[in-house]
Amino acid sequence: MSAADEILDVVDENDQVVGRFPRGRVYAEGLRHRCVFIQARDADGRLFVHRRTATKLVFPSLYDMFVGGVVGAGEAYDDAALREAEEELGVSGLPRPEFLFKFLYEGGPAGSWWSAVYEVRCELPVNPQAEEVAWHAFLPEEEVERRLPVWEWVPDGLDAYRRLKEFRPTG
Repeated sequence: MSAADEILDVVDENDQVVGRFPRGRVYAEGLRHRCVFIQARDADGRLFVHRRTATKLVFPSLYDMFVGGVVGAGEAYDDAALREAEEELGVSGLPRPEFLFKFLYEGGPAGSWWSAVYEVRCELPVNPQAEEVAWHAFLPEEEVERRLPVWEWVPDGLDAYRRLKEFRPTG
């Protein structure tokens, strides 16, 4: 099955399921759906950063500081977070990502989506999927901050990153 054929829950402004359609239709019609964003850090606290492949349906070839993706029809956010993190990092046996918060992202090319943000510590050697990840590295957060104005980032990930910085207590 292609990614465009994957069935997704379509949700309303309160994140209640109102229908189910193939991802291709959801994107084409800009229907609201669900996504997970997982910030992965290595044992030294560095962030997993990657550049998406040119074949991705949304935001091809852009950089991202999260792994993640769409939540499948009938799938719980928590289950999707673990599945997506293991798939994109190319690992198994990852600890369950910790849920932090949820927000409604609006303004994407595929409409809007409820976005659940998680974090996970990945102390396993990563082997990202070649179909998903064109380049990757674990970078210190200071390096990510220096790259923000230089690299072209996925807009939903950038929004999630800014919200996560506001969510975390400072000091």
